[in-house]
Amino acid sequence: MKHIPRKRFGQHFLADAGIVDAIVGAIDPRPGQAVVEIGPGLAALTQPLLERLGHLTVIELDRDLAVRLSSRPGLTVIQSDVLKVDFSELASSLGTTNVGASKLRVVGNLPYNISTPILFHLLDFVDVIQDQHFMLQKEVVDRMVARPASAEYGRLSVMLQWRYAMDMVLFVPPESFNPPPRVDSAVVRMVPHKDPASVDGKRLSEIVRVAFSQRRKLLRHTLGKWLQEKGYGGEFDVQRRAEEVPVAEYLALAASI
Repeated sequence: MKHIPRKRFGQHFLADAGIVDAIVGAIDPRPGQAVVEIGPGLAALTQPLLERLGHLTVIELDRDLAVRLSSRPGLTVIQSDVLKVDFSELASSLGTTNVGASKLRVVGNLPYNISTPILFHLLDFVDVIQDQHFMLQKEVVDRMVARPASAEYGRLSVMLQWRYAMDMVLFVPPESFNPPPRVDSAVVRMVPHKDPASVDGKRLSEIVRVAFSQRRKLLRHTLGKWLQEKGYGGEFDVQRRAEEVPVAEYLALAASI
């Protein structure tokens, strides 16, 4: 039976074989690796991954698709909202069945309507992840990899660049999907830093949220006032806009408070 894409799940199914091959090539999966795919959909990416790996775990919210996928040999299907999945527990369970696989490789064509919450959810489990390859709205990828002093640079840039080295590996046009989204897409590679700055994630998140709350104003109107309220006595130039501050300076500020 043909599956009708569901808007409430943000379903846009990859249908371009050339793009699928390019994504699998970028991921370069190897037998025995513990790979988890988020949102397998109609298995366009799932099947070639499974053929290379021998075993694959997928997380699918749509019950009908999960049932359809469960009949494929070598596939473990978790029918769940990915935001409720504990990836530490998942890494532990997969580590017992994959010889030498100590960390997860996470891949997927993420639902564009909840892609940012998924990225922040995975940030909590970065210590058990080897790398991530995601198809996302290109606008989101641009924000993820943005450099300071650019219009795209913001909270997402700082929080993710704290923990990952990231680069865009593939541009994907709307016609590669069924149904076609109204936006361009891109594949991003995310590799956790081996020695990330040791800061409190919640404190960093609060600092960045305050800083970018009024990004057109100088920081003295936002973060400057917040630092005064916290009794901060260190040096930090608040005569700049939030987008002019490099990631390293936000990290240093978070570590010093």
